[in-house]
Amino acid sequence: MRIRVIDKIAPEGLDLFPETYRVGPAMANPDAIVVRSSPVNVEAYPALLAVARAGAGVNNITVARATELGIPVFNTPGANANAVAELVMVMAGMGARNINQAIHFCQGLAGRPEEEMQRAVEERKSAFRGTELAGKTLGVLGLGQIGVLVANKGVRQQMPTLAYDPAPTLENMHRLSARVSLCRSLSALLAAAHVLSVHVPLTEKTKGMINSKILDQLPHGAMLINYARGPVVVEEDVRQALDSGRLALYITDFPSEKMLGHPQVLTTPHLGASTEESEEQCATMAVQELVDYLQFGSVLRSVNFPTAASVPGSQVHTRLIMINRDRPGMIGFASQTLGEAGINIASYLNESNGVIGYNIIDLESPVLAETLAQIQGHEDVIRLRTIIF
Repeated sequence: MRIRVIDKIAPEGLDLFPETYRVGPAMANPDAIVVRSSPVNVEAYPALLAVARAGAGVNNITVARATELGIPVFNTPGANANAVAELVMVMAGMGARNINQAIHFCQGLAGRPEEEMQRAVEERKSAFRGTELAGKTLGVLGLGQIGVLVANKGVRQQMPTLAYDPAPTLENMHRLSARVSLCRSLSALLAAAHVLSVHVPLTEKTKGMINSKILDQLPHGAMLINYARGPVVVEEDVRQALDSGRLALYITDFPSEKMLGHPQVLTTPHLGASTEESEEQCATMAVQELVDYLQFGSVLRSVNFPTAASVPGSQVHTRLIMINRDRPGMIGFASQTLGEAGINIASYLNESNGVIGYNIIDLESPVLAETLAQIQGHEDVIRLRTIIF
């Protein structure tokens, strides 16, 4: 297998590829790609079988086209969650206490005599007086793994914490502190949030969702934190809210020309997942997902394919992976075609997500090329793979 590495991927993850794999940044015509944040157009790679994103968001990958071509796109949800959540709380504290401005002031005192420096400190320190997070209401929009951690950390900071997600998962709800209050509506969350932290994925529905209509519902002088994705907010609306006083501060991990230089904007250079621990966990998870898929056809943590995994029995010679449009009759078609060719099916696993039908068909004998061509020739079969054990 040829694996193309795009961006800096932690070596602890890359070392998990089997020795027989060829892995590198210049790998031509790859079978698989592991990437962080660089754009990936799947159509540029004719032999591509899979893409793994060492991170949660996949808006840098042409996922819709990947689905049409039968290419699963994997991500690593939760691997960087703690890194992002910790940074959100650090930045909230910096914003509340005007730490950034205070640091710049102190740096500007370099070279002054000790007495003059101390006098300047006493004269100017009141200019950086801030507020405490304890007692301020934290509103968390989006209860994925990052949102849950931010909400839990807010509780530990003695912040009354509210959260809203229109469709939370049961798994994430089990991780949420009982001291976090769930809101029945977004309006209820906004009305009370002195600090609003946004943790939603970037989709067509969420693009630009933080706009003037939303911002106008926040308490006067609120703090907005965006460590989700830049396009989730309408930057012009945020600027107007800052200038009018509706917002006191905007903290984001996504620098932009429109926001840089504004005195009430605190920006980090996309550092959310930039910790040694997070990068290692993301790389490890991404590589394991690719290896499981390439060697066994198992699909775990894919954003566009259903979850499907099975262990081949000792009698299995060939594993047939059939990726098809989710249409009735596909299981019967594949089973009948193989039966007519005299091939015994040891096990058949079919999973669907409403768009893609994914089939792991374990066979006790080889499959002739003409049988594979017959299956591949069906109008609803997108892709066919054989894995020999």
